[in-house]
Amino acid sequence: MASTSHNPSILLRRVLALKESSPFVLVVDSIGRTGHCVLEEVARETDESTTIVYVSFESTRKPDYATYFLEGTKSESKLLSTIQSFLPTPEQAKTSKFKFLVMIDCVNFVAGPSIMNLVAQLASPTVALLAVFHKHQPEFRSPELENYPSSLDLLQFMATSILEVQPLANDYGSEQEHESQLQKLEIPRGLNSHRYKLILTNRRKSGRALTYTFQCDTQAHTFALIQEKNVQDGAQEDPEMFEGLTTFNLNTSNKQKVAKEQVALPFLEAQTFNTGGAIVYEFEKDDDYDEEDPFEDPF
Repeated sequence: MASTSHNPSILLRRVLALKESSPFVLVVDSIGRTGHCVLEEVARETDESTTIVYVSFESTRKPDYATYFLEGTKSESKLLSTIQSFLPTPEQAKTSKFKFLVMIDCVNFVAGPSIMNLVAQLASPTVALLAVFHKHQPEFRSPELENYPSSLDLLQFMATSILEVQPLANDYGSEQEHESQLQKLEIPRGLNSHRYKLILTNRRKSGRALTYTFQCDTQAHTFALIQEKNVQDGAQEDPEMFEGLTTFNLNTSNKQKVAKEQVALPFLEAQTFNTGGAIVYEFEKDDDYDEEDPFEDPF
C-alpha cells in the first residue's frame, strides 16, 4: 500500500544508504535477475567510513568496496564466530562512531533452523545485515521439519526491509511469460541487463508495510517509481466513496492517518531479535489460588 505521507524515492535511497532504521535488509533474487546489483548500490550509497564485511559463498574475488573478505562455511557456529571477530564488541559498539555492514552474497547455504540465530546475533543498531536469497534455488527439508516454515518465510518475517529484484518486462503479459519460462528453466534473452525491476517492502515501527515498485538503472543509478494499480485491502481511500452513505463523516484526515501509522502493534516484539521467552501471569484480587493444589500453578 502506498502512502502519500512518504516519498518512495527518498525512502529507497535511505534504505540503500543504511540511514533508515532497518538492521536487517533482505535481497530476494531469482534466475532471471541477480541481486548483486543491489549490493553494489548499497556500497555506493553508504558512507565511506562504513566497514563492510563481505561473506562469500559464491564470489571468488574480493569486491573493491569490501573492507574484509571472508569465505563462507556451512557451519553456523564457525561462520558466526568468524564474522564477529571483525565486528566490535557490545561495549565497543556503544562508543564507536562508525557503522558496520555485513554482506552475505548467498544465505541459502545456511540451514533453515540456523538462519534465525545468525540474524539475531548479527543484526543490531550498530551492525547492519544485508543478505541475498535465491528464491529459485531448491531447499532441502528434512521430514521432521515438514511443518516448519521455509527459509524464505523466516527471512521475510525477520527482515525490516525487503528488496526483491526481477527482470524488467514491457507489460504484464511478457512478465508472466518470463516467469513461466524461468519455471521451466528456459532462460530468455535480455536478462541481467542494466535496467531491472525492484520491489521495496519497508516495515514501519507501527507494523505497517509500505510496498513500492521501481525501475532501476545501474549505469545511471536512477530509481523511477512505477505506478501500479493494485486493488487490495490497503487500497487508497477515495473521499467520494463514502458520500451519501450516512450523515456521519467516515473519511480519514491526514492527522488521523499519521496517528494510525504510529500505533505500535504487539507482534512487533518478535522482531526485536531477542531470544527466549516466558509466561507472565499477574494475580488479581478475585483469583482463588490454592497453594496445596498442584494443578493451580499457572506456570
